Parts: sequence; C-alpha cells; structure tokens
Amino acid sequence: MPKRKFGKGAHKCIRCNRYGHVYQCYGLSLCRRCFRELAPKMGFKKYG
Repeated sequence: MPKRKFGKGAHKCIRCNRYGHVYQCYGLSLCRRCFRELAPKMGFKKYG
C-alpha cells in the first residue's frame, strides 16, 4: 500500500506515533497533546 501524501494519515507524531492533529509548523511533527506538554520547555507561551 502506498504512503499517504495528504490527509490525517499522512503525518504522525514523532513522540507518541499518533495520526491526526499533527502540527507540522517549524518542523515540529508533534500531535496536539504532546505539543501542549512540551510547549513551555520549547519556549512557546500561551496568550489569552
């Protein structure tokens, strides 16, 4: 089966291997749950 090029199954989280809701910006490749856990350590701040 060929690898998906777009859609939810195209990218997976590098930390927990989940598909869907993966942030690709800045080369992160983290799902939303892992991003929320690691964001303060990486220097992202929550506004609002």
